[in-house]
Amino acid sequence: MPRTANITRKTKETKIKVKLDLDGSGQFSLNTSVGFLDHMLTLLAAHGSFDLELKAEGDLWVDQHHTVEDIGICLGQAFAKALGKRKSIRRYGMQMIPMDEAMASVVVDLSNRPYLVYNVPKLSERVGEFETQLIQEFLRAFTVQAGVTMHVNVFYGDNSHHVIEAIFKAWARAMRHACELEPGLDSVPSTKGVL
Repeated sequence: MPRTANITRKTKETKIKVKLDLDGSGQFSLNTSVGFLDHMLTLLAAHGSFDLELKAEGDLWVDQHHTVEDIGICLGQAFAKALGKRKSIRRYGMQMIPMDEAMASVVVDLSNRPYLVYNVPKLSERVGEFETQLIQEFLRAFTVQAGVTMHVNVFYGDNSHHVIEAIFKAWARAMRHACELEPGLDSVPSTKGVL
């Protein structure tokens, strides 16, 4: 069965459409109206080998918060739907990525138990026009909706752009591994029999 999802969310603050294929080749079409987030989601698709189409409109005249958080919500829902009952998946994924002077690690468990650990040194307030505190909000929204336990640890890094880029590349690779189908496994990877 294809592991795909289409998600639409419309509120008084945002309008978002997401199309995801877990077994893609890293093709993407992104327009979130938040340039830096487009750049980061490009990394998620390309390094995760996920096909991702995402279009978002939001109340950016207020600030970026509603748009970024709601994209995290929709992306999490897309992963949850595409994973289905999570049968035959590897479940766990881990990756460390350097980005110049920065080093980040992301570890994920597709456990259907959402939890985010976010150990990231204080970033500059903005990268371009992007409010860096929204990275944590985005990842929290994703983990809650996707049912993912995620531990993000940044060991060091001076440049906020590099730090965030290392996080997204590590997240992409960790998710790619966790979402892969395990050869020879014909059940849910849990002694409980369910995730």
